[in-house]
Amino acid sequence: MPFQKIESEKLAAAVVRQIETLILQGVLRPGERLPSERELSERLAVSRPSLREAIAELQDSGLVTTRAGSGIFVAEVLGHAFSPALIRLFARNDQAVFDYLAFRRDLEGMAAERAARLGSDTDLKVIDTLFERMEAAHSKRNPTDEASLDAQFHMAIVEAGHNIIMLHMMRAMFDLLTEGVFYNRQVMFRNRSTRDALLAQHRSINAAIQARDGAAARAAVAAHMDFVEVSLGEQRKADRHEALARLRLQHTSEKAAKPE
Repeated sequence: MPFQKIESEKLAAAVVRQIETLILQGVLRPGERLPSERELSERLAVSRPSLREAIAELQDSGLVTTRAGSGIFVAEVLGHAFSPALIRLFARNDQAVFDYLAFRRDLEGMAAERAARLGSDTDLKVIDTLFERMEAAHSKRNPTDEASLDAQFHMAIVEAGHNIIMLHMMRAMFDLLTEGVFYNRQVMFRNRSTRDALLAQHRSINAAIQARDGAAARAAVAAHMDFVEVSLGEQRKADRHEALARLRLQHTSEKAAKPE
């Protein structure tokens, strides 16, 4: 974590300001455990009483929480952008699912363009490393790991865009995706031809970002999301046909079982 020594002003206030900034920038994530009190005071170069005062202020503001015997954690400040009832409605509605994909196409395309232009060398290295891990998971035919790395890859691109509002908005939206509200990524990664296509699309996105070609990065994201939309439409159509076939079979069985 990129903590820096405190140079001036009231020490507790400076600690509060630095931790608030790290939370705002997305460096410290919801649920993440902070270093121990001893380690944190050493890294910030402040006394433990000053650190405790700062932590108490952050607790009062709802940004961190302490767990007995476990330590200090960043509070779950994101929460859900939508009510549970609306989330359940999203999951059952095709328009909501495809509107979600359109939302991602627009925002992630913008984020990819920003990452190519504004991302630091470290940001781009993180993206490249995640893609390499995706290739490794693909070669091992591990759809679970590949689906998880897919989400991490896309979030790394958003983070590299260095837009605070976009970052926190997309984290909330990705939480819904992780929970399978809109669609199950693991199902898509079980199909070999789909997995091959997805990997090629991620390769194109990564190559454009590494080349710092913003327009190409945005176009690669759009092509990727278009493919996901088509694949998901086919999957949902097949699921409906399968459900209808089961109902017909059940109806036929019940009819045959009835005495004449």
